[in-house]
Amino acid sequence: MNQKFTQTRGDSLPTWYDRGSRTCLKAQNKDLMKTATTAPLIDLADFLLLLDTHHPFAKVLGIEILEIGHGSATLALPPNPDFQRLGGIVAGPMLMGLADLAMYAAVVGATGNAEAVTASLTINFLRKSPPGTIYAHARVLKTGRLCAGDVTLTGQGSQEPLAHSVSTWSLPKA
Repeated sequence: MNQKFTQTRGDSLPTWYDRGSRTCLKAQNKDLMKTATTAPLIDLADFLLLLDTHHPFAKVLGIEILEIGHGSATLALPPNPDFQRLGGIVAGPMLMGLADLAMYAAVVGATGNAEAVTASLTINFLRKSPPGTIYAHARVLKTGRLCAGDVTLTGQGSQEPLAHSVSTWSLPKA
């Protein structure tokens, strides 16, 4: 190992730190890895086919898959009066279904593993959902044997979060 690299433990420096140039090699390598693998491991057409053939229940909510990236996805839940509860707001189970499907799309986009299953899902409802389309913006924060990520739900024409979901996913060996 090059002598200018020192492993640090217990101080505020990253795990591998180049004391000469004051840069974190681990972070630089992660940035290089991100740019090298930005293409999703499944495209939109193949993901839609996957839903049709293996997850037909995904059609129940009428969710539209707008975009799948490497570890990201954007979905939309169109307005439907059947999904509203008293007061005209979208019912929580519909929002949870949207968040779960959005995270599944992001996980499959990052790993290519269509057998991923939700291990846990927590959602915080931050404000009532206004009339109109609800958008889900999912991102994978960690991949491995378990994946972790979050989903922010927003209303049509607003970036104000309506709900925020955090979930972990188990990736069975393919």
